Amino acid sequence: MTKTIEGNIVNIENRTVSFGKILVADGHIKELELLSTEKKGAPYLLPGFIDSHVHVESSMLIPSEFARMAVVHGTVATISDPHEIANVCGIEGVDFMIENGRTVPFKFHFGAPSCVPATVFETAGDAIDAMQVDALLARPEIHYLSEMMNFPGVLHEDPEVMQKIASAKKFGKPVDGHAPGLRGEQARKYIEAGISTDHECFTSEEALDKLQLGMKILIREGSAAKNFEALADLLHEHYDNMMFCSDDKHPDSLELGHINKLCARAVAKGVEVFKVLQAACINPVKHYKMKVGLLQKNDPADMIAVSDLVHFDVLETYISGQLVAANGKTLIERSECKPINRFECGKIKPIDIIVKHKGEKLIPVIEALDGQLITNRLDLEPLCVDGNIVADTKRDILKIVVVNRYRQAPVSAAFIHNIGLRQGAMASSVAHDSHNIVAVGVDDESICRAVNLIVGEKGGISAVNEETEMVIGLPVAGLMTGEDGYEVSARYSRLDDFAKKTLGSKMGSPFMTLSFMALLVIPSLKLSDKGLFDGETFRFVNQVS
Repeated sequence: MTKTIEGNIVNIENRTVSFGKILVADGHIKELELLSTEKKGAPYLLPGFIDSHVHVESSMLIPSEFARMAVVHGTVATISDPHEIANVCGIEGVDFMIENGRTVPFKFHFGAPSCVPATVFETAGDAIDAMQVDALLARPEIHYLSEMMNFPGVLHEDPEVMQKIASAKKFGKPVDGHAPGLRGEQARKYIEAGISTDHECFTSEEALDKLQLGMKILIREGSAAKNFEALADLLHEHYDNMMFCSDDKHPDSLELGHINKLCARAVAKGVEVFKVLQAACINPVKHYKMKVGLLQKNDPADMIAVSDLVHFDVLETYISGQLVAANGKTLIERSECKPINRFECGKIKPIDIIVKHKGEKLIPVIEALDGQLITNRLDLEPLCVDGNIVADTKRDILKIVVVNRYRQAPVSAAFIHNIGLRQGAMASSVAHDSHNIVAVGVDDESICRAVNLIVGEKGGISAVNEETEMVIGLPVAGLMTGEDGYEVSARYSRLDDFAKKTLGSKMGSPFMTLSFMALLVIPSLKLSDKGLFDGETFRFVNQVS
């Protein structure tokens, strides 16, 4: 079957726009004919957008549902790190993502998770060692070594870490980085080990340092971590070594937009459109050797039609010549899946999360930061009642707990500032990276109710107050659901609205922020199922006895 598509053809690398027509047959571009200069009112034809680093699991949608929503915004492919599900289900989880992704016309490019478990300071559901990483990288459907979060292991040349990097080099596949705040000689050593990218820069100075050392920098704008404003101006000079990514994106955010929105924001900031599109469409394909067309003759017909080169409203999306979205509607059919999971813990009681006061004048408190994965450490005077340290809503110091979901174990508890709840509690089994249950609340009873809703669903996100209980079940690894993505988005929006307007959270994305409070590899202070952990020194502050 052949089709002809007309419009203003954008040649990003040559920096030209010409009206013409593209002949598509057998999923490829057979002819590309330029007819005249740019034609006013005609759509603009571009290569498709690429999300250059995303954990599909964080959308709470299985890959096929993620794809159905992403194509509406012109995204045709992703560089997808499956380490979230790998931390729960190991290789079986990676295989689940690949197989489900194959059920739809979307170009997922999955990596081999490099850090499963992320650290030895938490309980995960499985492990992937260097030999298994080598076997994964040998497979053609695995395209790169996923983010090397264990940067201390790289710097100290840990044999297991270096073996994983050596495997990627052996198979000629890139190694993704993850080194928030790493600068100077340490950054140089990390990069010289073979790490090619970083999506964790939260200042332009850090990003520029790494760019000058030869690293490619990803501008991340997700549901929790938002670094676009800090990094976008670097596109003026460094567009050939930068890309866009979301990292983690909740379904309501994905429904509103994807990489197309970052393109519009960059152009609005005065970045030349061809530089923006180089980062959005070209650089990921070349760096990762993606099987994605770049609007050239004989390429796969992976392309989009947009209304203009300012707002990037997507009119049509084609993948391998198939029309997969048009006029804001997905044309990809839904796929069914058989859930996989590991969830063995039982319900908890208030007595399980009591924090005894041991005479401390000050206690370490996590300070959450809106729009950032990093946290600060505060040392604050505790509020004590009947010999126990309790939440203090007047000072916005709430109790946070992490429950081991893989076996019965003591509950880890600490305190957190800046979440802003005035009543109730919220909880999630999406808790990077080991995905135990994390919960925060104003009192022990509410925390237990929120956690127990999730236990009952074998995974999910929940919020409660005295009158209301809300939960979204996530039966696929406790991370995802196979339900229709737009319905999940609507349900999530109601839950998010409840957490903000009723419970009082002042976070832009409270559930996404909560999910990162157990991510030990991001400084400064985080909580695992084994205790309160200092990400600067990689040591426990308080450990569960």
